[in-house]
Amino acid sequence: MDLRAALAAHRLVAIVRGSDPEAALRTVLTLADEGIELIEVSLTTEDALTVIERARKALGPGRPLGAGTVLTADDARAVHRAGAGFAVTPCLGEGMSTARELGLPVLAGVMTPTEIIGARALGAEALKIFPAAQAGGPGYLKALRGPFPHEVFVPVGGVDEAAARAYLAAGATAVGIGSPLVGDAADGGGAAALRARARAFRTVVREATS
Repeated sequence: MDLRAALAAHRLVAIVRGSDPEAALRTVLTLADEGIELIEVSLTTEDALTVIERARKALGPGRPLGAGTVLTADDARAVHRAGAGFAVTPCLGEGMSTARELGLPVLAGVMTPTEIIGARALGAEALKIFPAAQAGGPGYLKALRGPFPHEVFVPVGGVDEAAARAYLAAGATAVGIGSPLVGDAADGGGAAALRARARAFRTVVREATS
């Protein structure tokens, strides 16, 4: 898949992590049903590889489905076998390198300019500013865009609706959103609240894009 184009088109990555594999799968499918096109299942989710496998079968081969918290070479090989179409890392490391060797596009976790240069040298398609809130929020992103005006930045960490608006206005290509969107759905929480949050965040993205 063309990860850079997908991020530019959809501008939102939903991050699913939870303690209940069945609930995590339902969460992925509910988000997809609500029109969230880019979904990442974190490997910190209980039985994450099975969730990814089952989600891939349910969504079909054409729907973007990512695996997050890919730290090691074994992680990268496992998510590739499970059917992930892209990998997300919190940092640079062998998980990223092996994912690229396997042909998976990577959204690589970075914080500093040095890490940005390193990630691009290793073949990262896009750059996940993580943890974005602790790094300095939208102001930090705006500062990074000075020396790196053409990079695909995706802030992740503490991104609620207000922060999403601010990051997109500051030049983020997309935002990655975990608990402010997913809430407790992947732990067994209700689907109605998840659907409402998904619609609210889609509105944020639509307004930022228009």
